[in-house]
Amino acid sequence: MRETAYAKINLALHVRRRRGDGYHEIETLFAFVDCGDTLSARTAERDELRIIGEFASQLSDPFGNIIAKALAKLPRSQGLALTLEKNLPVAAGLGGGSADAGAVFRIVGAPHGLPDDWRARAAGLGADVPACVESRMCLGHGTGTALSGVVNDLDGAPVLLVNPRIPLATGPVFAGWDGMDRGPLPAGPASAIMRAGRNDLEPAAIALVPQIAEVLAALGESGATISRMSGSGATCFALYADARARDAASARIAAEHGGWWQMRGALRP
Repeated sequence: MRETAYAKINLALHVRRRRGDGYHEIETLFAFVDCGDTLSARTAERDELRIIGEFASQLSDPFGNIIAKALAKLPRSQGLALTLEKNLPVAAGLGGGSADAGAVFRIVGAPHGLPDDWRARAAGLGADVPACVESRMCLGHGTGTALSGVVNDLDGAPVLLVNPRIPLATGPVFAGWDGMDRGPLPAGPASAIMRAGRNDLEPAAIALVPQIAEVLAALGESGATISRMSGSGATCFALYADARARDAASARIAAEHGGWWQMRGALRP
């Protein structure tokens, strides 16, 4: 069996308050790109995990990572031998580990379904994991685990992901948030929420990794209909009117910033 661990992006991310437990109340519009990491699986006597791909070396403890934890969360009658092709950068605001865990849930659930409490099991692995299991556009509230539907009028929109190849941990970015509540997500379909929304973590992320501002500037000059940082960074995304415009922007950015990581795709339903 083969599953794509779809890259997660936050079309908008509003931070509302810091909670007493140290987490933050957020409101976000989750979206998923039709590409990402790849997980291949076969039945085995015991669980096995092999990691390949461009960013494999950034996962130094494969059996302590979120894939192994996801396997341990789910009841199964057989072991699974998994191969992860790590195409997404680590600590990049794309929910890479959460997406990998989501793909594990889909692989395990495909033959017999998931337990009724799978959402709680997924949330125990990370705030983005429940959304990543379904990998469909949705709204996230609370810490991001309370999900609701949204009218998706952006299905198939061409998207370009760009990262300056600088890892950025989530904790320090949230710690750098200025604490100001700038208001809730707007109402309406996804396109309206995206355009009127914002990412409240951009200033804190840029303070830690100034190159994010360079990426946003390059995307802003690339003919995109909108560009923004995803999650806690450092990856930024841009949407385009058509695939030709996206590919032209990708080529231009590659020529001017050859060291940056890129991925081209389209938004999923």
